[in-house]
Amino acid sequence: MTTQNLLVELFVEELPPKALKKLGEAFAQQIYASLSDQWLISMPGTMAQDPDQADPPAMDVFASPRRLGVLIRSVLLKAPDTQKLVKLMPVTVGLDAAGQATPALLKKLQALGADLTDPVAAVAALRRAPDGKVEALFYDSLVTGATLDAGLQKALEEAIAKLPIPKVMSYQLETDCELPGWSSVNFVRPAHGLVALRGSTVVPVKVLGLKAGNSTQGHRFEAKVSPVVIADADSYAATLEQDGAVIAGFEQRRFAIVQQLAQAAERLGPSYRVLMDEALLDEVTGLVERPNVLVCAFDAQFLDVPQECLILTMKANQKYFPLLDAAGKLTNQFLVVSNISPLDASAVIGGNERVVRPRLADAKFFFDQDRKKTLASRVEGLSKVVYHNKLGTQGERVERVRSIAKAIGQQLGGEALAQAADTAARLAKADLLTDMVGEFPELQGIMGGYYARHDRLSKDIAIAIEDHYKPRFAGDELPRNDVGLVVALADKLETLVGMFGIGNVPTGDKDPYALRRHALGVIRMLSEKELPLDLGKTIDIAVSVLDSEEIQAAWSQKMSEIELDEKIRKSGGGDVLHARGYGKRLIEKETAANLTTFIFDRLAGSLREQGYSAQEVDAVLALQPQRLGDVPKRLAAVRAFAALPEAPALAAANKRISNILKKAPDVDPHVSEVLLTEPAELALFAAMQSLAPLANAQFEALDYTASLQTLAALRAPVDAFFDSVLVNAEQLDLRLNRQGLLKSLHSAMNRVADLARLAA
Repeated sequence: MTTQNLLVELFVEELPPKALKKLGEAFAQQIYASLSDQWLISMPGTMAQDPDQADPPAMDVFASPRRLGVLIRSVLLKAPDTQKLVKLMPVTVGLDAAGQATPALLKKLQALGADLTDPVAAVAALRRAPDGKVEALFYDSLVTGATLDAGLQKALEEAIAKLPIPKVMSYQLETDCELPGWSSVNFVRPAHGLVALRGSTVVPVKVLGLKAGNSTQGHRFEAKVSPVVIADADSYAATLEQDGAVIAGFEQRRFAIVQQLAQAAERLGPSYRVLMDEALLDEVTGLVERPNVLVCAFDAQFLDVPQECLILTMKANQKYFPLLDAAGKLTNQFLVVSNISPLDASAVIGGNERVVRPRLADAKFFFDQDRKKTLASRVEGLSKVVYHNKLGTQGERVERVRSIAKAIGQQLGGEALAQAADTAARLAKADLLTDMVGEFPELQGIMGGYYARHDRLSKDIAIAIEDHYKPRFAGDELPRNDVGLVVALADKLETLVGMFGIGNVPTGDKDPYALRRHALGVIRMLSEKELPLDLGKTIDIAVSVLDSEEIQAAWSQKMSEIELDEKIRKSGGGDVLHARGYGKRLIEKETAANLTTFIFDRLAGSLREQGYSAQEVDAVLALQPQRLGDVPKRLAAVRAFAALPEAPALAAANKRISNILKKAPDVDPHVSEVLLTEPAELALFAAMQSLAPLANAQFEALDYTASLQTLAALRAPVDAFFDSVLVNAEQLDLRLNRQGLLKSLHSAMNRVADLARLAA
């Protein structure tokens, strides 16, 4: 069958720029998938969009501020007819004793459109085949392939219905209505045109009150002609760029912006560097149809304001690209991506410079005003700021963070670190009450660092205040000093235990409080900094500071769900206060257990993303090692052990031992040499006596690889033991002694990881 390329374009009013890329991809992929499912694409291929690849992609995606489109290659006018085998019913139901069709069978065939002019012939044409335990009748029908007209109509309707629209608009139709204004549709923006071309032929489809044609609109101000007529599907992008002054492809337009930004910086001098921001690039690409980069400048006096404020002002409010010098310092020049290309751009440049000045003046005003008050003077005001309705105010939260920080600081660096961490934690949230952070919440912490330096606080304290939110995202740097590390740990742990304490845990894809990110931050700090902190004890410290009214209510509710008298008895007291104390400890224990599981789940996912196998990760984390800095070393040891020829047999033996010990959980690991009667068990005991002390010493020295390799020498005696020794002997003392020997072996071999998890 002959194939031709298909173009579909929906012309609309300006689309939301932040969502444009996603909308364009969804629109194109949904149409492609629907046509492919209907067999209207001859040779479905990849959906790649690399312009340098030798073979053309299966489709090209187009998305500009005023259009969504797709070019799909090798599209058929009609899908091929297909044979379809339809199961009817069991033979015993469809045929009577004489082999004639029953009324049920005839009714079913009639519903399927079978030719029943000769019922005997129709029944004879049916297939018989086994279907489970019975023989069934099957009807071989010919399914007529879909036409492109009908298939594209269906694909368009599905694509529009499934678009990930941020917010739907309702507007009245102006075309094809007898009573204009009486009919309305819902879409992301009002649609004004539809193009559907297979080759040069219009496909007669209709959607959103629009009939398909072969013309569209170009740039609002710079199009050479209006409308822009598309001769055929393949010439769409070139025609739109030449006659309509629009670069239709999102990626092509983005690439043009990146190139122009780099060229503009290069023209200014070799020391200039554009501050590229992927999110900003995507947003600006969604704002312009034909980019034109211009160089602008602002008054150099504004450079006295922290550059983070100026950069955020230019990026967030104006969509400008700041320029940095060779040292990474902000310059007073910036780049603008304009949607027009006048011969004299001075008016456009001047307009942008005038617009940005009041924004920068506001930032300078906020900075000057904020420095009139110290951070310490703002701390008291945090008691009037609600943190969470179940966890109290920011002031109460600060006190919890201080308690955790002091305890962690004491463990890591003694009294000096504890006091420094306490000071930083007390001041860390004070910048939330400043004008600058009120205007730009993204600067919290950063502005606190600037104001701490202005207040003549120590460098360590200022850096800790600035860094205590780190890591803010995946791949972000960790806090730069010990004080910041302690406060960042305390801050994230307080958030985690607080939210887990009141039951606000992530579910599915929903994580409104970013608890997964907080957990990964804790993991990274403990692991990458190799902090000598026990995870369980650290979580217990954090849990112990919870004492809000809502958590007290949760404890009371917990008490109402259990036998109060029994809890009073177990608490060792005779009054309700003792019982409430027991309930408090119960909630603390459950919160700590749930949070520990959550953190290890996040750690497992992170390790798998780093390239470790599921078996390796499971083997190490099954033991829940409390020092997360040891985990990479354990994984390396497990990987080295798994490469040894002895590994498969020892892993299988460990699995067997685990199964045996499950049935004897209370067995004493003590071994009586007198009761060792078989040569194989004597040999295993002797090998353990020789190798276990060395392996344990290597383990204590954190040389996990050497420890496992030492234990690999046990393979031969372990194999011999299971070949010739009956563990569950009838004689009780022999059985218990052999189980004890296996328990000692199991304990010695599984200090680094649960080797049974490596068994195939």
